[in-house]
Amino acid sequence: MNPSGGLEQQLIGIAPIILMVVLFYFMLIRPQQKRQKEHLATLSNIKRGDSVVLSSGVIGKIVRVEEKEVGVEIAQGVTVKVRKAMITEVTAKGEPAPANDPKN
Repeated sequence: MNPSGGLEQQLIGIAPIILMVVLFYFMLIRPQQKRQKEHLATLSNIKRGDSVVLSSGVIGKIVRVEEKEVGVEIAQGVTVKVRKAMITEVTAKGEPAPANDPKN
């Protein structure tokens, strides 16, 4: 037997697998990395007065910003401490002034 084209046949057999890996990279992995970078940039730019949506669906206003945590006012006079990673969306950016401040 003379295995003519043996290497070519192997490459043709491997080509669909290589094509699938490239397709997965450009269709799934790369867009996810881009979204993650945008989300991290958004989290690093959070400031006092921004309205946010938490992963639990709770909507609140940022009243304090620390390195890894933020204080979120979820009701008048009710502030909770939340990890920045739990913020899924910044809905509106406002001026750095507290909401419902009785000192005015």
